[in-house]
Amino acid sequence: MISLDYGDLLRYGTDILLVTYVIYKIIMLIRGTRAVQLLKGIMVIVITWLLSKYFQLTTLHWLMSQAFTFGVLAVVIIFQPELRRALEQLGRGKLFSRSSTIQDDDMVNRLVKEVCKSVTYMAKRRIGALIVIERETGLNDYVETGIAINGRVSSELLINIFIPNTPLHDGAVIMRKDVILAAACYLPLSESNSISKELGTRHRAAIGVSEVSDGMSIIVSEETGQVSFAAHGTMNRNLTEEQLAEILTEQLQPLSKSKSMGSRWHWRRKHG
Repeated sequence: MISLDYGDLLRYGTDILLVTYVIYKIIMLIRGTRAVQLLKGIMVIVITWLLSKYFQLTTLHWLMSQAFTFGVLAVVIIFQPELRRALEQLGRGKLFSRSSTIQDDDMVNRLVKEVCKSVTYMAKRRIGALIVIERETGLNDYVETGIAINGRVSSELLINIFIPNTPLHDGAVIMRKDVILAAACYLPLSESNSISKELGTRHRAAIGVSEVSDGMSIIVSEETGQVSFAAHGTMNRNLTEEQLAEILTEQLQPLSKSKSMGSRWHWRRKHG
């Protein structure tokens, strides 16, 4: 019988808690990113490997073993940008401090007011615009494709960025809390077949970035002046200023309040 003193119990307990904390933080780090789909694929392979071993399916078991062997190299190649960013954050001491959740009601109200004011102005004049607000999933990869701004949000600044024929009007503005990080950013385009053919690149980019992150996008159509909102890979179109303000307030308020109030908006799977 193995006897453990209090020192051993404390050491083992601390070890388990630290490992649990690291795993939890890693899960939070990759939540809403492409790595989630990778983990699902790995789980399928692991389950298949276990079942093939249990039922003595020799060929399938060998095939799954080979997938493990070469899978590590494939992961490094496919997720090289994510791994590089994680190592850079580790070097800066910021690996586990990426949260962009807004916890200040005054900041939320000001942000909603400035964004809605600028969007309404641009919609009336049919000035095309694409504004992305970062949440938990970091958007630094896309921020780096644009021109750094790092300015506090204001309706005047947003309007000036999207004025036609200016250097920054073509592309997306990315915001973190109430700070405009960059303008003229390139975003991934959605390849969904459910998107209406009448929607152009700006709308596809808005849906695309919401498919690979939990960020949300506000779009002003250059052709119609119509205002749309994209989140969770779906889009609500033809919104009024009041509706947009309501959605933004609901989505941006502190997480505890969002959970207690519940979502009043149904995100349509069709974008037509």
